[in-house]
Amino acid sequence: MTPGGALRARLQKGVLVAPGAYDALTARIATQAGAEAVYMTGFGVAGSLLGVPDIGIVTATEMIDRVRALSAASAPVPLIADGDNGHGGTANVERLVRAYEQAGAACIQLEDQVLPKRCGHMDGKEVVSLEEGATKIRAAVRARTSRDFQIMARTDARSVLGFDEALRRADAYLEAGADLLFVEAPQSETELRTIAQRFKNVPLVANMVEDGKTPMQSAADLGALGFRLVLFPISALLAAARTAQRVYAGLLAKGAPDPEVDRVTFQAYNEIVGLSAYLKRE
Repeated sequence: MTPGGALRARLQKGVLVAPGAYDALTARIATQAGAEAVYMTGFGVAGSLLGVPDIGIVTATEMIDRVRALSAASAPVPLIADGDNGHGGTANVERLVRAYEQAGAACIQLEDQVLPKRCGHMDGKEVVSLEEGATKIRAAVRARTSRDFQIMARTDARSVLGFDEALRRADAYLEAGADLLFVEAPQSETELRTIAQRFKNVPLVANMVEDGKTPMQSAADLGALGFRLVLFPISALLAAARTAQRVYAGLLAKGAPDPEVDRVTFQAYNEIVGLSAYLKRE
């Protein structure tokens, strides 16, 4: 079964939690923890790859390379990959879709922000016209080699043009051929419920970001509303960043590691990355 086919089949069984991963190591750890899908977070890629904010600095080529690494590390678990705003016009969207599919992703997420984009829970976003957004989704649908490869359409219109416009765009993107709908940053439980009621029987995405614009909900509660896919894109990233702060501060202050910092052992880390399996093959 293709990665996209596996994702489609799993979404039909009930709500699916996709933890965010930002490199091959976190993708591998997520799958070892039992994840049935992994989400490649653009926010996390920007920070881990370049040490920059999620404001459109990472190039399409860099994102494609990251997809290739994460899909290999998470296989056979399907990878859902952030494609930002397609990195340009419709021709760019088509190239990105083909590249993500070839790199092993099961699904690409495309949003309707302008260039340069911003994280969905930042202020100051701008969106393209509804017509341009729908045209990009149609281009993505045309470009995929297999219908199994999933197209996730995200609208960021809620915080820019209001909730009603976000719903109108979701309607248009569904009509354009999107497989999954993602209304970014609803600002209340009522809005989440309205989205679920309006798009019954459509695979809906909820994005749970710590300290973000959407009230934090459990996957079980969101599944009861009607959402099929729940992303927790930066939970591991934020925890890893805090741990790195503590480790480096302790090293510099004391000249030795802080024994109170929780960590895996050297041997356990080598098992995470599969050292014994590599040595057996050698």
